[in-house]
Amino acid sequence: MRVKVSRKAHFNAAHRLYRPDWSFEKNQAVFGKCNNPKFHGHNYDLIVSVTGDIDQETGYVMDMKVLKDLIKEHVEEAFDHKNLNLDVPDFKNLNPTAENIAVVIWNKLRPHIQKNKDIEVVLYETPRNFVTYSG
Repeated sequence: MRVKVSRKAHFNAAHRLYRPDWSFEKNQAVFGKCNNPKFHGHNYDLIVSVTGDIDQETGYVMDMKVLKDLIKEHVEEAFDHKNLNLDVPDFKNLNPTAENIAVVIWNKLRPHIQKNKDIEVVLYETPRNFVTYSG
């Protein structure tokens, strides 16, 4: 029996969507208000799901305390109350769009979760705008 378990988390972060190789005008045309040179922020909601077989001894797919601690260490501590463009090395050369943030989160967590389990990251940038990445 494969079952999906999920943990919800939250972080606040600022960012700016732009490409340094484009003119300000082109960045403005593509990214609009998100190209604000003084940055802007979001209250991100994150759902990390792990799918796998139920362990016959524990009854768990994954110990949720372990998942909680992994999210705290590798995501919340890295991103919360940070400027993604300036403070987070993962975005030094990567535009911090919701799509790219979700992929970075997945990549940060994947090495710490058993390979026979699938991972899904759902990142809400706003209550109505969200992305899903499953690797």
